[in-house]
Amino acid sequence: MSTTTIRLPDDLKARLAAAAERAGTTSHNFILQAILEKTEQEEQRQAFHDEAEARYAKLVATGETLPWHEMRAYLEGRMAGKTPSRPVARKPGR
Repeated sequence: MSTTTIRLPDDLKARLAAAAERAGTTSHNFILQAILEKTEQEEQRQAFHDEAEARYAKLVATGETLPWHEMRAYLEGRMAGKTPSRPVARKPGR
C-alpha cells in the first residue's frame, strides 16, 4: 500500500474530524471513503459517457432510431406494470 500526503487547511481538518466522529469512524477512514466514493462516481460518469458515445456511433452507422411516440408508449406501459413488446429501431420514413 502506498502513502500519499495531503495538506488540509485547519478549518477543513476540524470539519473533517467532526464529520468522521459523527459517522463513527476515524478521519483516515473518512478520507478513504470519500476518495472511494468520488472515484466510483467518476468511473460511473465515464461509463455513462462511453455508453452514450457507443449508442450515438451506432445511430450514425445504422441510421436507425425509434419514433418518440413508440418509445413513450413502451415506457408508459412499463411504468404501468405491463410488459409491452420492445419497439424496433428502424430508419426514419419506414
